[in-house]
Parts: sequence; structure tokens; C-alpha cells
Amino acid sequence: MESLQRVIASARDILDFPLFKTGSTQLTLWSILYLILLFLLLLFLAKKIRFWLANRILVRSNLDPGVRKSVGAIARYLVIVIGFFVILQTAGIDLTALSILAGAVGIGVGFGLQNIANNFISGLIILFERPIKAGDRIEVGEVEGEVISIGARATTVVTNDNISVIVPNSSFISQDVVNWSYTDRKVRFKIGVSVAYGSDPRLVERLLLEVARENRDVLEEPEPGVRFLEFGDNGLQFELRAWSSSLLHRKGKLTSDLNFGIHEKFAAHGLEFPFPQRDIHVRTLPPDWRG
Repeated sequence: MESLQRVIASARDILDFPLFKTGSTQLTLWSILYLILLFLLLLFLAKKIRFWLANRILVRSNLDPGVRKSVGAIARYLVIVIGFFVILQTAGIDLTALSILAGAVGIGVGFGLQNIANNFISGLIILFERPIKAGDRIEVGEVEGEVISIGARATTVVTNDNISVIVPNSSFISQDVVNWSYTDRKVRFKIGVSVAYGSDPRLVERLLLEVARENRDVLEEPEPGVRFLEFGDNGLQFELRAWSSSLLHRKGKLTSDLNFGIHEKFAAHGLEFPFPQRDIHVRTLPPDWRG
């Protein structure tokens, strides 16, 4: 044990030579290694606190998973900021000496780091206002998918093709965002249907409602409905409106299942789907006509 202490003491003597001075504080290689070790420990503890808070403590409450993750992320940032200043104070570093560094960082933010600062501030706004949260189905720009995590700089969205898209947080502040599950997970789907002229509209309505009620992903309340939209160029235009809360992340599947059901029902009852029709008038030209 004494030999180990001597080795540590000798190593510290070797590393304890001054590198530079900030204010009244003399920084050595040993103090820098000490700060790096404490910072790594701080990041580890902040990550653990976020995990414990979101997955152990708040899981007992009635908060949804997205809110729990947001609270955990905010707690992590607070621990890192407070711990950063505590570490500097315990290391004996004069914080007033960092004013010049803070000014330099401010200039850097104003020029080269403005995008990073914009995304970071946007991330804080998202965590506090919660326009989106983990588990939401969203559309922003050309990206559509499920929000997996909201980070300090970017948000991870996973598409139906299991492709992870890293979206900068500023995109959710500056662009229009469609959130399919912001207030409620019930969403109404609209399926357009066209039938040939001569079809019984009431029969079409009844069959469409049967298709919706036989689908297990369609909610009974609110109940599905059918609208007779217009007399189209080629047929009668209807629209099936059905509510679902189970296929927000696979809306194409619900549309496909309903279309399969509609086709089977119509075929069984002799209803025909229209196709484009055009009348062509052929005129006989006189023999002396010259083109």
C-alpha cells in the first residue's frame, strides 16, 4: 500500500509542472487530467440520472413515455451545467478569468457556431414546449416517421423502412410540422371510391360501412361514415371516412386493407368500378379534300 502511494506521489510530482496561468490559478498537467477525469465522471452521472429519472422514478407516474424522456433530458442538461461550474470551483479555477474565453466563444457563436447554437436552443424549446415528443408520428419536410429521441442538437426519426433520419432541431421550429398524435391518437382516414353510373348509392354506402366495421383497426367510436361527394366525369364519387388509433405508424396498411375489402364487397354484389370513357366522332372527308 505504501509503495502504491509512493508511485502515485511520484507520478503527481512528474505531472505537477505548470503549463499556463489563468488569473490567479496555475494550471498544471495534473490539474488538467484531474478536470478531464471529473468531466467524464460528470457526463456518466448525468446520463445515469437521466435514465433513472425517465425509466425508474417517473415510470410510476401517469406521465406518457415522451414526457418522461423530456424531463430526463432537461435534468441531464441541468446536472451538466451545474456540475461544470462546481468542478471548476473545486479545482480552484478563478471563474472571472474565463470572461475572455466567454467573449471568444460568443464571437464564435455569432459567426461559425450559429447553426449549432440555433439547434441547441431549438432543442431546449422543444423539450419545454413539447410540440413533439418521443413516440409521436410526425411529418416535417420530406421526412415522415416516429420520433425516437430528442437530443441537444438533433432529433432522431425512424421511418417505416427502419431508416433513422437525423433532423436538426431548428427544422421543428422554422418549418410546418404535422404531428399525428399531438392531442389524441385517434386519426380519421379518408378512402376515395368511384363506382360506375347506374349503381345504387345506398348499396354503396352500406357496403362501405360493412367494410369499415369488419376491420379490427377501425374504431367503433367515432363511428365510420360515408360521403357522396359528386357526380364525376366517369362515375359516382364516394368517400369512406374511418377512425383508427392503432395504425398511425402504418397508415398505408389500413388504406390497403380497406381497399382490399371494398374490392371484394363490390365484386360480390356486382358493383363495377368505372374507367375513363371518351367519345370519338369520325367524320368522312370528301374525296376532293386535300390535307
